[in-house]
Amino acid sequence: MIPYRVPPVRQLGPARLTAGLEDCRRMDLAEHRDMHGTAPGMSGEELAALADEVDMRGRGGAAFPFARKVRAVMDKKSEKIVLVNAAEGEPASSKDTMLLTRTPHLVIEGALLAAGAIGAKQVVIATVEGGMGQASVAAAVEERGISDQVRVVGIVERFISGEGGALVRSVNGLVGEPPGRKVRAVESGVNGLPTLLSNAETYAQLAVLATLGAERYADVGTAREPGTVLLTVGGSAKAPAVVEVATGTPLYAVLDACQASTGDGVLVGGYHGAWLHADAAAVATVSRQGILEAGGQLGAGIIVPLGGETCPLGETVRVAKYLAAQSSGQCGPCRLGLPDVAQSMAELVKGSASALDELRSRASSVKGRGACFHPDGTSRFVLSALDAFPEDIEEHLLRGGCGRPVLGVLPLPPQENEPEVKLTVDWTRCQGHGLCAQLAPDLVHLDEHGYPVFGRDTVPTQFRRMARRAVEMCPALALRVAQEA
Repeated sequence: MIPYRVPPVRQLGPARLTAGLEDCRRMDLAEHRDMHGTAPGMSGEELAALADEVDMRGRGGAAFPFARKVRAVMDKKSEKIVLVNAAEGEPASSKDTMLLTRTPHLVIEGALLAAGAIGAKQVVIATVEGGMGQASVAAAVEERGISDQVRVVGIVERFISGEGGALVRSVNGLVGEPPGRKVRAVESGVNGLPTLLSNAETYAQLAVLATLGAERYADVGTAREPGTVLLTVGGSAKAPAVVEVATGTPLYAVLDACQASTGDGVLVGGYHGAWLHADAAAVATVSRQGILEAGGQLGAGIIVPLGGETCPLGETVRVAKYLAAQSSGQCGPCRLGLPDVAQSMAELVKGSASALDELRSRASSVKGRGACFHPDGTSRFVLSALDAFPEDIEEHLLRGGCGRPVLGVLPLPPQENEPEVKLTVDWTRCQGHGLCAQLAPDLVHLDEHGYPVFGRDTVPTQFRRMARRAVEMCPALALRVAQEA
């Protein structure tokens, strides 16, 4: 996300969610009412039928039919909760932050509409702790005088913080990580109650749909996917922005509006999405179906054009290492598999001929085996680079590089740019005690003579504490942690 500043907005076609934002920085309640009116109340079945009529899907990435969630929660006899997921842990996304900071009442309006329809007594809006979005939406709740009905919760920002199970755990005061087993929010969500969970844009779209009605809502977009969609366009764009576009709009038109160069390719769907080759991006249209036909997934509407100045494979390595470090460490595919995937990608960039097959094998082996979808999404991202950048792969394998620097076009949180470290041994001191392999089994194994061998070039973030402990406990003071040159 774009931290601590209001994301700029652009529109291609009729403005729905962003209507009026060209004239004001943030809409207060009166401005919201003048622009959007008030969404009419309706029953749960009426709301579900309305969502069905336009095939409304969640805008958080999974594209789950919203009506099915509504009906699933309606069937529960106990007290119910509406949960708004505005915890944008994805570094390349800022659309939900834009909604909370610039038009928070639209999100609240949709959430209140849903709460009234299913009979929920409370709405919970979860956003990044200490961010502008939290302050803005809290002020909007206060302006409406509904603090007894709407609770704003700040959560720690991580890549996995927006995963449904992790979000529910955070709101419930637990560690914000996936629960390790699939727990549907409609069965047991906030405080263990049936919870209608969807992201901020979904609720904003719901408010617009209820106000306009299905027929007017479908005046724009494609017949199969009517309406508009919010995109976060960054990367090489000279004018990055959150862009509202009608579905069916050519992707190149969005890039042109943001003064973006496709260069070698475009990342769509964020860091659990996929790279599109420049040729595929040139003919792609903005919709779930259009991006799927181009070889990607629209996901949460993240568009990162690469440009032509940076190394595509080097950029992929940076993000692969970040994603490996963002693991909650609950299962082998995440804790061990993702660092191995990142290491193989790094070796490929250096020109290792064996790394290509190794990367394919390692990335494929983590798919479908994790406690959540993080290994699957990371694998998809990395493997897509092999399809999108074949010419670059050939250059790296032949020459050990493509001659271009890694400019950091793909955004990462500042703390993720810390220098890499590696384990080293002072062989004049090492006596082969073998304790390091016991204390750091994910980093060290012993050779046939009992001396340490390191299985990784660098120490992944999640293993740094383990590495430091091994260094501190080394009886001969031979083991060291050194900064990577």
